[in-house]
Amino acid sequence: MDNSNRPRSAYASAGVDIDAKTNALASLRARIRATHGPHVLADIGHFGGIYAMPGAAETALVASIDSVGTKLKLAVALGTSEAHAGIGRDIVHHCANDILCCGARPIFFLDYLAVGASDPAMIAAVVGGVADACRAHDMALLGGETAELPGIYATGDYDLAGCIIGSVARGQILDGRAVRDGDVLLGLPSAGLHTNGYSLARRAFGLDGSPEVVRERLAIIPPGCAKPLGDLLLAEHRSYVAAMLPAIDAGHIHALAHITGGGLVDNVPRVLPAHLAARFDVDRWEVPPLFTAIQDAADVTDAEMYRVFNMGIGMVAAVAPDRVDDVWATIPEAIVIGGVIARAEGEPVRIIGIPQ
Repeated sequence: MDNSNRPRSAYASAGVDIDAKTNALASLRARIRATHGPHVLADIGHFGGIYAMPGAAETALVASIDSVGTKLKLAVALGTSEAHAGIGRDIVHHCANDILCCGARPIFFLDYLAVGASDPAMIAAVVGGVADACRAHDMALLGGETAELPGIYATGDYDLAGCIIGSVARGQILDGRAVRDGDVLLGLPSAGLHTNGYSLARRAFGLDGSPEVVRERLAIIPPGCAKPLGDLLLAEHRSYVAAMLPAIDAGHIHALAHITGGGLVDNVPRVLPAHLAARFDVDRWEVPPLFTAIQDAADVTDAEMYRVFNMGIGMVAAVAPDRVDDVWATIPEAIVIGGVIARAEGEPVRIIGIPQ
């Protein structure tokens, strides 16, 4: 896609250019695919890499790697053990949700923590949060790396990334092939921004200053909201593993999309066959007031809001119409937010009903 004439987005002005990243990765697809052999079971672009486990014909491994992003800048400014521990839990939940979209259960986790200078209390809080979340998911924290990089990070700053490995029976892989015209799209509510869009949110609320200024601003209650900004922005990235696994095991789910960077616009098409499109009814759910506060503060268009943020929906499931009641039996909070429709040959639009 040629985006050279598109007006500069608010997110790009805040330092994150989704189109530039997408174009860079598109140029590498052939070289990446050249590394794939017969054991690789999923093409580039799914939420996890799927690999046929040698010696176990019925089982596949699923891997994903991610980071928390600039949400951790808020934890650094607050400097509390709970804020740092929440960042640790965030990365585990994010990665677990990604491999869940392939139908996989977590097996083990690896963390990478890079710091400007070693702070034992901070390191213990962050890695302790990782360990607690791994335990909650019955997953081993198998190892990790703590790197002290004073030439890259300032004292007090850090970065956190995580790699997760899970497994799924070959016959239960969710790769989108089961999705059909007429499937219902169910949305599960998010707990907030989760771990995406923070560069824009921080800019919107003036959270790029000194730690003292950031702490002061985080105590403000934004218009229309019931809690201080700090509570809203540091709300934990929700894990959907426990909620979704019974429906996955029962065969009720045709596809899952974790709504992370790119929002509903970019993430749902990742699990749809090329001949299908997603249709949403944005009036079906109430967008949390935090997102409206961000939009008003930063003067962001509706189209960009739905591409940067999850807008209150953290996971989307494609389900056959006759299985919706079965899913509601175990996930009563799921909301019907749209459906899957046929897409005309050559038609580029894959998302309908959301501003673009």
